[in-house]
Amino acid sequence: MHVKYLPMRWKCGDNYCYILSDDKSNKSWIIDPAFPNDIEDYLTNENKTDITAIVNTHHHNDHSGGNKFLNSKLFNNLPVIAGKDSPCVSYTPSDGEVIQLGNNVEITAIHTPCHTQDSICYYAVDKETGQKCVFTGDTLFTSGCGRFFEGNGKEMMDSLFKLMKLPDDTIVYPGHEYTAGNVKFSSSVLGKDNKALNDLDKFCKSHEFTTGEFTISDEKKFNPFMRLNDPEVLKSTGLEDPVQVMDKLRIMKNQF
Repeated sequence: MHVKYLPMRWKCGDNYCYILSDDKSNKSWIIDPAFPNDIEDYLTNENKTDITAIVNTHHHNDHSGGNKFLNSKLFNNLPVIAGKDSPCVSYTPSDGEVIQLGNNVEITAIHTPCHTQDSICYYAVDKETGQKCVFTGDTLFTSGCGRFFEGNGKEMMDSLFKLMKLPDDTIVYPGHEYTAGNVKFSSSVLGKDNKALNDLDKFCKSHEFTTGEFTISDEKKFNPFMRLNDPEVLKSTGLEDPVQVMDKLRIMKNQF
């Protein structure tokens, strides 16, 4: 299994498009190819895989906006796997449904409503090598989470809890490069004694791209939205109920 990340709208929206490939068959998915102008050259001249589906984590234009162009200009009407509100969607997997990619990669659709009600994360496992990764769109960012545009704190808590149940060594591929800003907010909540967060801060200062470098285990250590019972989080929010803490954290982040 191999993951290639393609930055889009860099220094403007800091989006990521991903190509997830099964090495044995050379079959791949292209995930959230929202801005074709930024990735067309790679797809036309450098990509050596056989792309079999366009996949969206949710319907927002900065994740699904390239569907129509790609299928009319670059590809021959590929299936579009996404939630019900994405443009050109041809198939919406059910929560927990497993889809095969090539010979060895199994991908589980995980419904994570909140940022949008049609948000889906995709958990991929290479059956031969044991590699594991998850594409989280705008549900989970490195040391952060997405805004509650179509949901509430209870939904985000439940969605992140689903992701927290994935194996600890699952590599996280979020939809945007927001890590440096997230670290600043997380430090204001978790304080200066969180070693994992301090290490993340150092990493950000020497790396422009952080996607694919951290795991579910790391998120449990340095992401305040995954640490709703942490004494520092409770102190920062002044609340104890997990749902209220989640809502308050999001308000604090919005105003940060």
